[in-house]
Amino acid sequence: MDPFLGEIRLFAGTFAPVGWELCAGQLLSIAQNDSLFVLLGTQYGGDGIQSFGLPNLCGRAAVGVGQGPGLSAYTAGALGGVESVALTANNLAGHTHAAQAKLGVTSAAATAPTPATNLLAKGPDPVYAPSRSTGSATSPNTVAALTAPAGGNLPHENRQPSLALNYIIATQGIFPNPG
Repeated sequence: MDPFLGEIRLFAGTFAPVGWELCAGQLLSIAQNDSLFVLLGTQYGGDGIQSFGLPNLCGRAAVGVGQGPGLSAYTAGALGGVESVALTANNLAGHTHAAQAKLGVTSAAATAPTPATNLLAKGPDPVYAPSRSTGSATSPNTVAALTAPAGGNLPHENRQPSLALNYIIATQGIFPNPG
């Protein structure tokens, strides 16, 4: 069965078969692809006089055009999303982490992230020094101290698990008639 002109398919090959092009954002000549230009216009690039662009799905997931209930509106050709995001303390919901240690403070310097004695180390660092020495009802031999925000504002990958395949678009085929 012949494809519809402008139809996009996933393809596991490393090339585009005859009558297809990779969806990699390349510009095509309007004169050589006038029927496909009628369907796509310049929504994916090009000057609309001599050239028009194909969709660029390299490193992107396709999303349906329109707006579903409770979802954002998407127009054809719109780009969105990023591969990585730097989270800052302002991006996170307010919360605290309780550090647990035995009552009392050791006179030893802090030399390990998890001391064998489970005592708070000496020093004026307010991040690790408790503001009050009170045990909790569930664990009277411990004292709670709040930890400071962490993370370093470095970007992290923000993609779902994926498998890289090629999207291809039909440059030859049946001109689709609106139903």
